[in-house]
Amino acid sequence: MAKVNFDQWADFKGHLWKEEVNVRDFIQHNYTQYDGNESFLAGPTEATDKLWGELSKLQKEERAKGGVLDMETEVVSGLTAYGPGYINEDMKDLEQVVGLQTDKPLKRAFMPYGGIKMAEQACTTYGYTPSEKLHEIFTKYHKTHNQAVFDVYTPEMKKARHNKIITGLPDTYGRGRIVGDYRRVALYGIDFLIENKQSDFIEYERHGMKGTDYRHRE
Repeated sequence: MAKVNFDQWADFKGHLWKEEVNVRDFIQHNYTQYDGNESFLAGPTEATDKLWGELSKLQKEERAKGGVLDMETEVVSGLTAYGPGYINEDMKDLEQVVGLQTDKPLKRAFMPYGGIKMAEQACTTYGYTPSEKLHEIFTKYHKTHNQAVFDVYTPEMKKARHNKIITGLPDTYGRGRIVGDYRRVALYGIDFLIENKQSDFIEYERHGMKGTDYRHRE
């Protein structure tokens, strides 16, 4: 990657993070250790206390219903699946950050991308009926993570798993998921990161490409 020196970096220490995308090196050279106590912390605001009071009521209802207050069965969870959600509509002006995981507080989302059976079992366990249409979509038209893993297994692997000789294979969506490191966006900027990846792509464009080259390029 070409060396750069953005104006915004002027007062920061270190060199390696300027020569390559390396957030850890930036942090190691620029953090300030805090040796004080908790006296700088502020207590909850009046708005927080009121909203937490509303949430506490809902949590009591949730426990009374056996652990689940409500559950989605028709809408697949996603970033734009719902509009803004509030802990309490009548108190929404108190909320500084809006947008719940679903359209109601403590309502469980329907997440079939990891595996349709797991998502459906989560519903039926608590007395909810999952959508037949979504079952069709995620068994016929959309491959889930779970199914993709099983498609890779050899017959021997499946036998070993079925007979509990091997356990803990990464079938579920919860294992091995990729987590985005968005700190690098703040430090380097989107344009520079794209340029850097384009440079990486060209770097592996060489004679006698190996398997690792193909994987890096992909």
